[in-house]
Formats: sequence, structure tokens, C-alpha cells
Amino acid sequence: MFAGTLLAWSSAISANAEKFSVAGYTFSSPPGWKASPPSSSMRKAQFLAPGKSGESAEVVFFYFGAGGAGGVKANIDRWMGQFKNAENKKVEGKTVGGTKLTYARATGTFMSGRPFGPKTPKEGYALLGAIIEGKQGAIFVKMTGPEAAVKANSDKMRAMAESALK
Repeated sequence: MFAGTLLAWSSAISANAEKFSVAGYTFSSPPGWKASPPSSSMRKAQFLAPGKSGESAEVVFFYFGAGGAGGVKANIDRWMGQFKNAENKKVEGKTVGGTKLTYARATGTFMSGRPFGPKTPKEGYALLGAIIEGKQGAIFVKMTGPEAAVKANSDKMRAMAESALK
């Protein structure tokens, strides 16, 4: 029964993946991104974003409520700390529709795994993170995966985040 319910939910989310809401903002997922049921209660939405080589990046939306999960700098530091010797680090901020938006990028060996759990090194990975300082609290959007897949989907993720703020 659980598998049938999960399958029905998965089919519904795939069919309706074009639009979803987090903390009062409506996002439209790019064509080709595949939605899946969030794998934890911290995740509000998650997708696989395919790259040109067949590998995919994972895109996850996190929302913890007003004041949850620390500030922008704390989260960027945490994201960068998930890389062993992060390279090509860049942080940039902008305002879209009156809402502050911060992007963070890095490449290198990503230490994949649950917080406080064992880690698996993933060489040649990249991160594009977005922190939306929304009226109901920050929304954290994190894309990680093989560098080519992240690069192939970076403009799509930026467009998705920014269009929700306009």
C-alpha cells in the first residue's frame, strides 16, 4: 500500500512539477527537471537536473521558517565547508523585486553525506547555492553534482529563483 501511495504521489508531483510553492513564493521548475518526493522533512522540494553527459545534479529547496538555519554567511560557510579544498569560490548578491538574493558557487571534491555522518568524496563536483531572504524566512536552494551538470543547469536555476521574486 505504501509503495502504491508513493507511486501515486510521485506521478502527481512529476505531472505538476512546473509550479510549486515554498514560503509564499511560487517557483516554476525548468523543462527536463525531474521532481521526486523530498527525502527528508527539511526538504520542501527536490529535483534531478540532467546534464549533457547523462549525469544529473540534485537541486533541493530547504525552508526552516523565520530565523531558521542561521543567516546567509553561516549557510555559505557550511556549503563551502562541504568541499575538500573548495576551488573557484564566488559569492554574489543582488536584489530582485525588493528581495535580497545571494548566490554561492564552488567546485572541487564534494564530501557527500548526511550532517554528522560518514562522507563520500565526489571529485569534480560543483555547487550553485541561492539564498532568498523572503518575508517568511530564508529559502535555501542548493544544486550539487558533477561540474558539467551543474554548469549546464546554472542559468536555469538562477532564472527559476529570480522569476519567483518578480
